[in-house]
Amino acid sequence: MVENPDNSVETVYVGKAGIDAAGDRGWLLGHFKSADGPRHSEDVEIKWGVHPRGDERAEWVTGEKRTALLVLISGRFRVELPGRSVLLAEQGDYVVWGPGVDHSWYAEEESVVLTVRWPSIPGYAVPDPHRNP
Repeated sequence: MVENPDNSVETVYVGKAGIDAAGDRGWLLGHFKSADGPRHSEDVEIKWGVHPRGDERAEWVTGEKRTALLVLISGRFRVELPGRSVLLAEQGDYVVWGPGVDHSWYAEEESVVLTVRWPSIPGYAVPDPHRNP
């Protein structure tokens, strides 16, 4: 966050996705970011996901109330949807799903994906096994 000379909070944030994402499980923007900064949003969530080969979501998202767009930046990434498995294999491949569509995912190769979800709603995070409760 940049401070103005008059000590007000700047409404511009400049960062690096790879560095900023590492601090919050990949999330760059959403309801869970500090309310006094420009990365806080109740409207949308954006994630820069860096996934090692074999990484997978610990459990399916059920009761989905959001719309999501997932774009492959690099690697091979599989999105599991009810009755359908979508493989993202070429840069720019993407999948969109709407409210009510359960999902999970699996990184077939080391992958980088950009996820955009809207609106930004609390309650979907899987507990991080690497953090103490």
